[in-house]
Amino acid sequence: MRRNRFDHTGEGLSWQTFRTLVPFLFEYRTRVALALACLVLAKVASVGLPFVLKYLVDGLDAEAGTLVALPLGLLLAYGGVRLSTVLFGELRDTLFGRVTERAMRRVGLKVFEHLHNLDLAFHLDRRTGGLARDIERGNSGISFLLRFMVFNIVPTLLEVGMVVGVLLINYAPGFALITLASVVLYVAFSIWATEWRTGFVRQANEAESASSARSVDSLLNFETVKYFGNEAFEAERYDRELAAWEQARRKNRLSLFALNGGQALIVASAMTAMMVLAAIKVQAGDMTIGDFVLINAFMMQIFLPLNFLGFVYREMKGAFAGIERMFALLRRAPAVQDKADALALTVPEGRVSFEQVSFGYSPERSLIDNLSFEVEPRQKLAIVGPSGAGKSTLFKLLFRFYDIQSGCIRIDGQDISQVSQHSLRQAIGVVPQDTVLFNTSIVENVRYGRVDATDEDVREALRLAHLDEFVARLPEGWDTQVGERGLKLSGGEKQRIAIARALLKRPPIMVFDEATSSLDSQAERAIMTAINEVARHQTTLVIAHRLSTVVDADQILVLREGQVAERGTHPQLLAAGGVYAGLWRAQQQE
Repeated sequence: MRRNRFDHTGEGLSWQTFRTLVPFLFEYRTRVALALACLVLAKVASVGLPFVLKYLVDGLDAEAGTLVALPLGLLLAYGGVRLSTVLFGELRDTLFGRVTERAMRRVGLKVFEHLHNLDLAFHLDRRTGGLARDIERGNSGISFLLRFMVFNIVPTLLEVGMVVGVLLINYAPGFALITLASVVLYVAFSIWATEWRTGFVRQANEAESASSARSVDSLLNFETVKYFGNEAFEAERYDRELAAWEQARRKNRLSLFALNGGQALIVASAMTAMMVLAAIKVQAGDMTIGDFVLINAFMMQIFLPLNFLGFVYREMKGAFAGIERMFALLRRAPAVQDKADALALTVPEGRVSFEQVSFGYSPERSLIDNLSFEVEPRQKLAIVGPSGAGKSTLFKLLFRFYDIQSGCIRIDGQDISQVSQHSLRQAIGVVPQDTVLFNTSIVENVRYGRVDATDEDVREALRLAHLDEFVARLPEGWDTQVGERGLKLSGGEKQRIAIARALLKRPPIMVFDEATSSLDSQAERAIMTAINEVARHQTTLVIAHRLSTVVDADQILVLREGQVAERGTHPQLLAAGGVYAGLWRAQQQE
């Protein structure tokens, strides 16, 4: 069975998972203590209930002269004890409900923050649908564990211990021995059988995650599926995932039948043995009818929750299987981490330096090889070259999506590996090559560049990105919804929103990665005018494929196979007649 690459869980039950949850319960220590007190009181009342029933039956079986006062008092006591059992149980659940909800909130937030802290390599390899399903299943598992393990397993074991003690003190040892032996046998069988079928639960969960990931991946690429007419192909691949899920669920269902059957046999045998022994004692005159009823009530009282205990343990195994995957994410350390003593980056000027930088996505393939260059403050540097030369990789290294293998990248003399990632990324504005928008309005997508920006700031960014006229023509203006990943907009419109978002941020360093690739010539000239206006006040790096967009750059860096092939201004590079001149001629012919 296929596993997600970040699933490092084992096959057995990891109690470390439960221990990891314990600190989240301490936020409400008083509530936990009160809930535990209610738990104990509820079980004391529950164990006392059969004794009231015994005396009630014996009272009804007594002489006619005692038939009025005694049963009436016992009936009232019976009602009071039963009410106390329910009342303390409800009060316990109400008190602990807040603890459970807060723990789920804290864990959910921790996982969300951790996912955003993980490196780019993880997010490039992830399957969004499967990841979302794992997190959803993990949160559901936490809720189940906290509610059922703490307030069903523990109370049931407490009640079993109290009943065995009562039987041992008040009745023949055989009753206590049968009860204890049946409980031990039931628990041992449940654990063994559940461990055996846990593999089937995992297979079902993984198959469900895989089918969910497949459906989400296909729906996110809806347009691509339509372009190539591959609806039937996608359906066939999805059905293969569903077939694996169906097979795993069948094994899971059959193993559950075997488990339930074995548990039912143990319960039926134990109750029959207890009733036979009690009947013999009553016939011999050693016990009353009330004692017989008490024994029967105790056995019903034990085995009903014990049968539920089997269900809880089975579900708990499933919950652990889900939680383990989510906690495996928390145990995954980001490949790019801040130093313990990392300081905030300060950018008084905006000088960017690459000093003998080498980098490769894998040890076998070096993409950037001993690269050095410097961008002066408020200078516009263009990076050009053929596809695969490493242009966009330089931006990812500057943004510290990856750590370099050797060399150093500095901003105003500060090594970026020694400063906090947050301060580094606050100092750099980016217009990426592939623009992905949030499924919200145009104004909120632009305001994402600086979430505290005023409406006037947003309007100015829209004007600079030449979006103001487009927005004005829309019926809903800038409140127009862009759709998932911005699918309601054209490529050029999405790119201009990305440019407006970056311009709104106004950081000391700007990076434009193929920022005009989706624009027509007229829009490109307008946007380049805005970029040039911004570049006068900021250090600007422009990664470009179309050389016409960088002819006015202060310096042009030509990359080839991860190294600097040429550098200079546009006229200098044309005069040199090298790589740049060849690229220019080819594009002019096109």
